[in-house]
Amino acid sequence: MDRVNSIPVVVLAGFLGSGKTTVLNHLLGNRGGTRIGVVVNDFGSIEVDAMSVAGQVGDSMVSLGGGCLCCAVDGSELDAYLEKLADPIHRIDVIVIEASGLAEPQEMVRMLVANENPAVRYGGMVQIVDAAEFGATRARHPETDRHLAVADLVVLNKTDRVDAAARAGIEAELAALCAPGIPIVGADHGRIDPELLFDRRPWTETRGQLSFEDLLAQAHDHEHDHDHDREHDHDDHAGHVHTEYESIEFVSEQALSPRRFIDFLDRRPAGLYRIKGYVYFGVPGHEERYEVHAVGRFLRFAPQPWGRGEPRLTQLVLIGSGTDGPALLRELEACREAEPRHARPESMWGVLRYVHRPAGPVPDPDPEAADLDPDADSDPEYD
Repeated sequence: MDRVNSIPVVVLAGFLGSGKTTVLNHLLGNRGGTRIGVVVNDFGSIEVDAMSVAGQVGDSMVSLGGGCLCCAVDGSELDAYLEKLADPIHRIDVIVIEASGLAEPQEMVRMLVANENPAVRYGGMVQIVDAAEFGATRARHPETDRHLAVADLVVLNKTDRVDAAARAGIEAELAALCAPGIPIVGADHGRIDPELLFDRRPWTETRGQLSFEDLLAQAHDHEHDHDHDREHDHDDHAGHVHTEYESIEFVSEQALSPRRFIDFLDRRPAGLYRIKGYVYFGVPGHEERYEVHAVGRFLRFAPQPWGRGEPRLTQLVLIGSGTDGPALLRELEACREAEPRHARPESMWGVLRYVHRPAGPVPDPDPEAADLDPDADSDPEYD
């Protein structure tokens, strides 16, 4: 397997009580048809009702049903279990690591970025923060500031437990502690849209086979039988999903300028949580399509061949909150390039910085461009 088809590995980090487990269970309960591999420090992170019916598959691994697998590991076992989860037999789409007790987040990032298994690739680090206990957490854990500094996306959980003024103050503190432009997503009870972290695939399997999502759907229905006054938005399958995010699409038959597109990505607002899709640059020597994946400030490109007869298009989906959709579309339209075949190969350097590569020199030594790239040797966040 090559890096083009590798499985993204998303890290959920945060201190005890911040809500990592709640976020993880929510992702599992609202995954659609996505097959998730989960790495936890203890199976207790997964809801007991689901675990009571999960089928054992051996070697500290269990099946959650519906294609999801979970393994309980310590830090020394992480590489081995990533390899197990990435086995094509499981057809896993994304791996989520709950980082509790496994390693310091920055060390986790180092391990994943340096991982030489071509079947997996680092997909971003999400820091979960307890809004109600933020000050106390920083006092008990001074390393909080260091953890926030390496986050690609921050989820401010339990926002229902603080008033608007307190929340605004915490968000201001977080903005000062995080790298510039890091998005901060508000949530209560760990409810974030899984689309912020990974694609939800259509259902292709018969439900009702005691999968994790089936059990959460049953629990949700039972809960509402006893409380009809609670009003939440639902997704098509299970659990609660707030609809506070907006999604815009951009399609262009014209190639994009790599330099202008990288400038757009560098300037993207903090409310733009995720970008996904394919970009056509058409620069000589780089005519393939480039898959783009951004979670928060984490960014990665992956060159891929075009399918036979496939039209050369740029197709992007941008997901965010509080962003100016028409303005973003105008900025993307300004990235169009009428004569890409006349572009010089070095115009691709900004893009190529974010293509996974073996350890070695960075093609563009611009230190400012390294701010968002955990592979960059000169990135101070990982020194």
